Amino acid sequence: MLPGISTMNLWAEDLPAATRLYTELLGVEPYFTSEAAGRGPGYVEFRIGDYQHELGIIDRRFASPELAAGPGGVVVYWHVDDVAATLDRLVSLGAKQLQALTERGPGFVTASVVDPFGNVLGIMYNRHYLDILGNRGGAR
Repeated sequence: MLPGISTMNLWAEDLPAATRLYTELLGVEPYFTSEAAGRGPGYVEFRIGDYQHELGIIDRRFASPELAAGPGGVVVYWHVDDVAATLDRLVSLGAKQLQALTERGPGFVTASVVDPFGNVLGIMYNRHYLDILGNRGGAR
């Protein structure tokens, strides 16, 4: 029924600032911008990670009025190799810690932040992620 994440979208009042922050954090430029595609400013998209998932950032002026401007109730956790270092990096880029580094059991560590634009980002060391990656021929 839900075979995989296609795109995770974040919202930002200041799209250029959000693009700069995520370019710095991710170490890659967006592969798509609505402006470069001739559609005007409003959306950028990165391909990131082992599976090249799409991370989009949308200008908040295009958000449905029913969406709250503050942090939402769903947290997507991105696998990282070092949760503490990634948490420190996110905070150094202007995010505010939401959940401190938390041991969830053997091979599972989480933390989360709210980025400067009000989006919740979860980070996690997840041994199951690495198992699946290894079974598909990926290596870390």
